[in-house]
Amino acid sequence: MKILLDTHTALWWINEHEKLSAKAKEVLRDNSNQLYISVASLWELAIKSSIGKLYELDGGIHGFIEELEKLPIYQIPVLPRHVVMIESMPFIHRDPFDRLLIATAKTDNLSILSADDSIRRYDASLFW
Repeated sequence: MKILLDTHTALWWINEHEKLSAKAKEVLRDNSNQLYISVASLWELAIKSSIGKLYELDGGIHGFIEELEKLPIYQIPVLPRHVVMIESMPFIHRDPFDRLLIATAKTDNLSILSADDSIRRYDASLFW
């Protein structure tokens, strides 16, 4: 299965946070799954780190990227087809990063691993 990690999911995975659900841990450990992270998540974490709203990120965005590179995960760039999808999506979720992740998942036929249950309202495949 092809799975896109929500930003918090990737952060919690790297930090081995207790908020990861049993199902999320199972999905992350299953070597038959292809795991992806959007560059939009890196952008989101860099912004939050720069304004002091991210305390769980040792080493800032550089530290996160270093840890990410140790994991079996592919990075997805933000592409025009993802942005085009956003224009046609209902305005359910106000967070622009989450909207971009949902558009990426829908466009590239990925399931999303996220604790954010509101993603289901976009008819997106969601695990948690």
